[in-house]
Amino acid sequence: MSKTNSQSAAWTFLTNHAHVLLSIAADPETRMRDLAQKVGITERAVQRIIDDLVTAGYLTVEREGRRNRYKINRKLPLRHPVEAHCLVDGLIQFVQKGSSTRRTSNAQTH
Repeated sequence: MSKTNSQSAAWTFLTNHAHVLLSIAADPETRMRDLAQKVGITERAVQRIIDDLVTAGYLTVEREGRRNRYKINRKLPLRHPVEAHCLVDGLIQFVQKGSSTRRTSNAQTH
């Protein structure tokens, strides 16, 4: 029995915590509403994740007027024992590099 595309797309390699962190790395002034939409979770879930990241020291939040500005502590290790030898910065660079490579190759093929 084969799975449909929607069934096989039901899981991802990275957690919602990683998705929120990577989205913040791409835009440190992003709104929770935009994070929720991009990650595909509720605004309340984004708030809980941000609280987790702040409590663990991975993220700081500065209020600028009516907006928040987020700063990532890129020198902390990833949390799971399998990847604890890697820093947050390495994950961010890996994903951002892949994103820029993909954009460049798409631009070259169009």
